[in-house]
Amino acid sequence: MTIKIPYLLIGIGLALGTHASLAAEKSFTWPNGAKAAVNLAYDDALDSQLDNAIPTLNKYKLKGTFYLNVVSPTLTTRLSDWRAAAKKGHELGNHSIFHQCSKSSPGREWVPADRDLDKVSVVQMQDQVKVTNAFLHSIDGKTERTYTPPCIDLKASGSNYVDGLKSEFVAIKAGFGGVTPDMKTLDPYVVPVDFPNGVTGEQLIAVVKEAAAKGTMANFTFHGIGGDHLVVSKEAHEELVKYLAANKDIYWTDTFVNIMKYVKAQQQKSQ
Repeated sequence: MTIKIPYLLIGIGLALGTHASLAAEKSFTWPNGAKAAVNLAYDDALDSQLDNAIPTLNKYKLKGTFYLNVVSPTLTTRLSDWRAAAKKGHELGNHSIFHQCSKSSPGREWVPADRDLDKVSVVQMQDQVKVTNAFLHSIDGKTERTYTPPCIDLKASGSNYVDGLKSEFVAIKAGFGGVTPDMKTLDPYVVPVDFPNGVTGEQLIAVVKEAAAKGTMANFTFHGIGGDHLVVSKEAHEELVKYLAANKDIYWTDTFVNIMKYVKAQQQKSQ
């Protein structure tokens, strides 16, 4: 019997090591036992978002994130509606003042010469983003903010301007991809996001199901909902929202700022 004890101890040690390894892999958890987090965001401060997206979110009692660029006409014509959205708990995110993108990138013929990010200095772009934060504060009174660079272009005049803005934001959407591969290694300032266009509700739901299977998060940033540009139909959008509302035990759907504050806290615990 004494000869077998070391082997028994080795076996116990291996079993405990395997259990600890599995526990470490599963250490990232979502609130209330949810399997995934989902953020529904919307770019460019469009009329169709006020007319269609926000009423649908309110109908199903879900909160979304709206990235406002200050020159959008709705910031003049419908400012009271944006204030009402913020009071309902929706996040107003930063999308810069002028929505400047790199005209030299492929397929960017539509970028006006006076909105060309290639001709703006790093300091000018950073100042523009900081001014937008001040403007948004005057609407909702909040000081914690998230950012989505227009077109996910990170460089002004060829140099990265976004890295110098990390202290201004809880998190930044600065990558492409709807489902986050790994929450523990996620950089809060390079969060991937999908930009749906012309998709069905079934396709949108498939993305959140993938996130649930991985235990991570799904980030959507829509533009037009039933109108405007890069359009997703009202029906497809509502199908996704209805599905998320009916499965709150699986999906934690919230503003990007709330989700990322939680993610950063969890990441710090595991360090």
